[in-house]
Amino acid sequence: MSPTNTEVRRSSTGFALLAMGGVYAAQGVIGGITLQAIPAVLRDAGRPLQEIGLMSLAILPWALKFLWAPMLERVRLPIGSPLRRSRRIVVPGQLLMAAMLLMLGWGARLSPAPLLGLLAVLALLAASVDVACDGYAVEQLPPARRGWGNALQVGGSYLGMFAGAGLFLMILAVHGWAVAAAGMAILVLLFALPFAAVREGLRPAPAAHRPSLAAAWRRKAIRWGLVLTVVFQLGSRLAYGMTGPLLIDRGVSLTTIGWLNGAGGVMTGLAGTMAGAWLVQRYGARRALFAATVLQAASLLGFWLVAAAHFTSDWLLAGALLKNAAATVGFVSLYAYLMDYASPLQAGVDFTLFQCADAATAAVGGLGAGIVAQHYGYGISFGLAAVLALAACALLPWLAHAMQAPANHTRHVTHAGDFR
Repeated sequence: MSPTNTEVRRSSTGFALLAMGGVYAAQGVIGGITLQAIPAVLRDAGRPLQEIGLMSLAILPWALKFLWAPMLERVRLPIGSPLRRSRRIVVPGQLLMAAMLLMLGWGARLSPAPLLGLLAVLALLAASVDVACDGYAVEQLPPARRGWGNALQVGGSYLGMFAGAGLFLMILAVHGWAVAAAGMAILVLLFALPFAAVREGLRPAPAAHRPSLAAAWRRKAIRWGLVLTVVFQLGSRLAYGMTGPLLIDRGVSLTTIGWLNGAGGVMTGLAGTMAGAWLVQRYGARRALFAATVLQAASLLGFWLVAAAHFTSDWLLAGALLKNAAATVGFVSLYAYLMDYASPLQAGVDFTLFQCADAATAAVGGLGAGIVAQHYGYGISFGLAAVLALAACALLPWLAHAMQAPANHTRHVTHAGDFR
């Protein structure tokens, strides 16, 4: 029986991009709530900066998901079978995320420890879904489309970030925790619909390879790629978590921060996403990554100068938006570059390792930023972020050379289990 038009459409690259965009948007909701909305709410309630910094530990599952990524990849790509089973992981995971968001409705009555635990469970679910979706993305996107594919990934995340960091705060300020949390749960369910309709094609041939961390670690490109990810992201991650508390302490209202993280964040995020995708498509992922490194360093240096000189809140808001745009250019360029190093035999595991390095950097950076800001002030905290970003400009070319990207994976995967 020949496939129907609907089946052809569902298996097309365009529909795959739509499905992936929904998954990444749902993840953006969780990330926006955890990394931006909750810190601003806690600071508005008078909580100390060091305690707010602890909330960044909720994203540790993103840093540790490499531990269970091989198990999920074996479920997604059964050994000896041509089947792909990404949907069996992604859709149930998103349903559980929606259920946990409903529980966040009790947030006003939760002490910091239970709130941290709830956010960590949400991160655990989102991170597990991400392993399967990333493997699906590497399989579905041909190299020529990966610049725009990563643009959609980042753009979808920012759409979710608008809801989690912006819309959540605006609803919470007017209607309270329960309504805000329920609204986010409904959005996550809506974002899950496209992937629920995905029809995955069969693999060209059943693979005998057993996905594992050892297979990934044997590859030089993976090891150096982890170092490159940390170096590239450390400055940006250090500055990220303290932006909201800084604005609160400078007299900016929660509603204004909600608009900043929401409409402002989406506009600058999408602009940065399109710019990053254009750079990747026009100059290649490697050159785009180098350009993004310089842009990110310049934006962090500018934000530090504005914060340290105690400029008005309007300048701070403008600096935050520019910093956000630069970060999105960096995300698109970095992940388009790293995607070329994920082996088709275990794409979910390899790409997950890079993301874990990024998430670990975010967790350590958020915690460190809170401690530094608490004891030495915002000026030192953002100044350190700028210095680290400038250092990345010098180190990135050397690290990229050390990775020695092959032209294609057939040159470094000779047979199942033999990674070079």
